[in-house]
Amino acid sequence: MRERYLRTDWAPFVAGLGLSLVGALLVWSATHTWAGPALAVRHLVNTGVGVVLALALIGVDVRWLRATAPWIYLAGLLGLASVLSPLGQTVNGSRSWLFLPGGFSLQPAELAKIGLVIGLAMILAEGREAYARPGWREVLPAWVLAAVPIGLIMLQPDLGSALVLGVLTIGVVAASGAPWGWTAAALGGAATAVVAAIRVPLLDPYQVDRLLAFRDPALDPEGIGYQTRQARLAIGSGGWSGTGLGEGPQTQGGFIPFQYTDFIFSVAGEELGFLGALGLLLLLGFLVVRALVVALRCEDPFGRLLAVGVASWFAFQTFQNVGMNLGLMPVTGLPLPFLSYGGSSMLACWLALGLLACASGRERSRGSSWPVPVDLPR
Repeated sequence: MRERYLRTDWAPFVAGLGLSLVGALLVWSATHTWAGPALAVRHLVNTGVGVVLALALIGVDVRWLRATAPWIYLAGLLGLASVLSPLGQTVNGSRSWLFLPGGFSLQPAELAKIGLVIGLAMILAEGREAYARPGWREVLPAWVLAAVPIGLIMLQPDLGSALVLGVLTIGVVAASGAPWGWTAAALGGAATAVVAAIRVPLLDPYQVDRLLAFRDPALDPEGIGYQTRQARLAIGSGGWSGTGLGEGPQTQGGFIPFQYTDFIFSVAGEELGFLGALGLLLLLGFLVVRALVVALRCEDPFGRLLAVGVASWFAFQTFQNVGMNLGLMPVTGLPLPFLSYGGSSMLACWLALGLLACASGRERSRGSSWPVPVDLPR
């Protein structure tokens, strides 16, 4: 086990820790006028717990992780089902939360991402050679595996988390070598599901207005329309170097609701400026690129698909969150990885880095997968 820690690539952990610490500063700036340091301290506590869990995952053999994949996936489904029971709590129109003792809360949809990444990797890697293409016997169960948690999340409803799981699934299935026709069909199905969620009475009219208000703020002028206008104003006023931490007029004036969660990027844009916000995006981009590098180097199909799942998750969630802050994407309530306040999101992101470390332990650069040379006859 000690050797496993010594061989670990710590660069993603350093990047994740840097993002989490900057996130604590941004959370403090957005909340200190009415909550003092409480939420920033809680953000740091969540970070500490997440780091401990990620370090524990490094010591886990990827073969054990593969063997327990069904149980991890089922645990994620149990969490999603529990929020639809009397145990669940409704926040902002979505029944997505479990309230825990001590003032803590849990959003099972965040942890379900971990279960789905592991479950998909298991299904698509089972019984295959390193670079063999999966057939319909592997691809079809993978889509069914993804459809169950996505369906449970849409019943909450939580379109943002459902989209992350959908994109994650498409990325993993495509990386498995499945025929492109399957991926094209999945993209078409995902687009159809989004349209259906808007057109069919799955979402309440006010929820549909919130989704479309990024395009037409008049649909929700006192809610999302107002929020996106203020967020764009804050980001635009930051200029190149920003107003300084704790000095942003929009942030300190409390003009942006939920700024410390969904709209934390607007704090960075206003108070750290274009350069500071760009630096955060580069760190998030580094995590995505590093995950893809692990996938390219990994000979074990299970480890390779784990890394692709993490990369797809981080890439889409970052794109969606920054896009909604800039008024380019619908407001779906997705947090910005490592930066937004939220214990469930923080734990899920750190567990994802732990999965990446597990996958990197199977890279071919480690030397264990290369054939042993033999002497040729003279």
